[in-house]
This record gives sequence, C-alpha cells and structure tokens, in this order.
Amino acid sequence: MSLAKMFEGLGMKALRSIDPEHSHGLAIRALEMGLANAPGEITSSRLKTTVAGLSLPNPVGLAAGFDKNATALNGLATSGFGFVEVGAATPRPQPGNPKPRLFRLSEDHAAINRFGFNNDGMETIGARLAKRPQNAVIGLNLGANKDSDNRAEDFARVLAHCGTHLDFATVNVSSPNTEKLRDLQGKAALAALLKGVMETRDSLSRKIPIFLKIAPDLSDAEISEIAEVALEANLDAIIATNTTLSRDGLASAHKGEAGGLSGAPLFEKSTKVLARLSEISAGKLPLIGVGGISSAEQAYAKICAGASAVQLYTALVYGGFSLAEKIVRDLDALLARDGFANVSDAVGSKRKDWL
Repeated sequence: MSLAKMFEGLGMKALRSIDPEHSHGLAIRALEMGLANAPGEITSSRLKTTVAGLSLPNPVGLAAGFDKNATALNGLATSGFGFVEVGAATPRPQPGNPKPRLFRLSEDHAAINRFGFNNDGMETIGARLAKRPQNAVIGLNLGANKDSDNRAEDFARVLAHCGTHLDFATVNVSSPNTEKLRDLQGKAALAALLKGVMETRDSLSRKIPIFLKIAPDLSDAEISEIAEVALEANLDAIIATNTTLSRDGLASAHKGEAGGLSGAPLFEKSTKVLARLSEISAGKLPLIGVGGISSAEQAYAKICAGASAVQLYTALVYGGFSLAEKIVRDLDALLARDGFANVSDAVGSKRKDWL
C-alpha cells in the first residue's frame, strides 16, 4: 500500500467518526488544499468516449451534490474523473433545510440527505466557474429556490447566468427535498420547463448540452412520458437516477430519516430505470447512469444496461477519493477482458438482463 493510500485510509476512518455534514466539509477543504488523491487524467483507447458531443477521457464522472458551491474545481480536475458535475445552484442563495440533514447508513453502505438545495446562489457560484480549470469537463446542476414564484423559470435563469462557463448543464427536477419539485416531472410541466431552458441554451454564445436528471421512483408510464418529452425537446441526455424515497431492506439505525436515499440500496432500482429508458429511447438519447456504484463491476453493469457514462458520489464516503481512480482503471481492464475496443461498444449490450 502506498503512503498516500495509507493516509487516506486513516483520514477516512477519522472523518467517519464525526458528524457527516462536517466531515463532508472537511473533504471539500482537503480537495481545495490539494490533499486528495490526484492521479490526473486517466484514459485509454478503450475509455475515451464522446457523450452528447462532450469528449471525455473516461466515462466515470462525479455526480452533483458533492461540490455544491464549485469551491474545489482545481482538485476535482485532477482527481481522475472523466467529467465533474457541481451544484445544484439556485438563482438566490439559500440555507437549505434545518440540520441535521445528512445521515450515514454504514451497515447499508448508503446515505440519506435532506439538504434542500443549500447553496451560495448563482452569482457566487458563477464567479467561481468563471475561474474554472480548462483541463476538465465541468457541468452545473440547475436548481430552483424553495420560495420561488416560478420554479420552472429559475432553471433558465441559472443557465443564463452561468452557461458561458460550463461544458454542460443538468435540469434537476428530481430532488425529493424541495417540496413539490418532483411535480415538474409531469409531462406538461416538464415540456414547458424544458422549452424555456432550451431557448435559453440557444441564446448562449456557445450551445452546451442540456441533461435532465430524473427520479428512480417512477412508473413505466411516467418513464415513457419523460422519454417522449425529452426527445421532443431535443434534450442531449438523461441522468438516471437521483435519490430514492424507498426504504426497502435497510438495516441501519437512521433508515427512518426523511430525505433521499443514495448508495448501495439504490443500485438495482436505478439500473432498472436506466435499462427501461434505454429500451424506450432506442439509442436516440444518451443516458448517464448513477445510483449505487461503488466498483468497476457496477459501473460496467450500468454501461451494459444502456449508460454511455456513469456518475458516483456516495461510494466516496466509504471508499475514499482514490476509489475514482480504481474504478476507472478496473473498468478499462473489464472492457479489455470482454474484447471491447471502446466503451461505446459495450453500451446496452446486456440491457435485456435488467428488463
């Protein structure tokens, strides 16, 4: 074991002994100070891919929510991820829900959060993004203020303010922690919201890809409606999925806490939604798989179910920041083992296993 990995292991043990939200803040600080694992760009002919027009060195990304305020962009740019999503950002700063609002479920390798889009607001976050490193693919998760009179308009406002500094942006209507936000996933509401966002995107000096992040707690009919609306709106990709409200099979003491559940218990549910979307869209819409990934094998399973790229977050709580590098390198080995010349050739190759 390298000295860096040994220190990371000790650091992770210490972080898991303190309040989860405080621990998360210390992890962000370590990134800002350059103390986290920093292998730089990890790529190969098998890993290099293009998703929604974005050239990625590898298909393993960091999900939104880890760096809500875009304060650790320099550290994240050298962390081994193929792309990074920060945020969510709302037009005005907001404190989010009362603490405590983040809970570790160690026995389940999971977490429950009810943050409620706590962030510094689009002006402060936009100023940080203006100074972003250029050697990374960086996107922003767009959110809406809790007390907004027009939440649908909020997404377009954040995009208009920050869009010129981004490589992609994600419309997040799937967080369970802002009351009635998920109502915007309904067909008519979603179509109107996306129309405004896409018009704003088209007014930017550089047209960036727009993604949509959806919930895992959807019926087949709702998934079909979302795919239909996304295709009609000429959306660039769908991220499947956000956290779940389900609590099936949990063993941890905090299993009854309100909020969105992420981590290992989400893997199967989110992958089934992903595969269903892949089948419905028939390859017309790139998909990004997120939910419960903690190993290269699970990242590979998402890809084979229909994901062109994947994201992770909660697994870092248990595996440390070096987990990103391990997953990327092990994924390369899995692709080589199975004879795939490129990761794009594996996309959807075992979709039927999940249907």
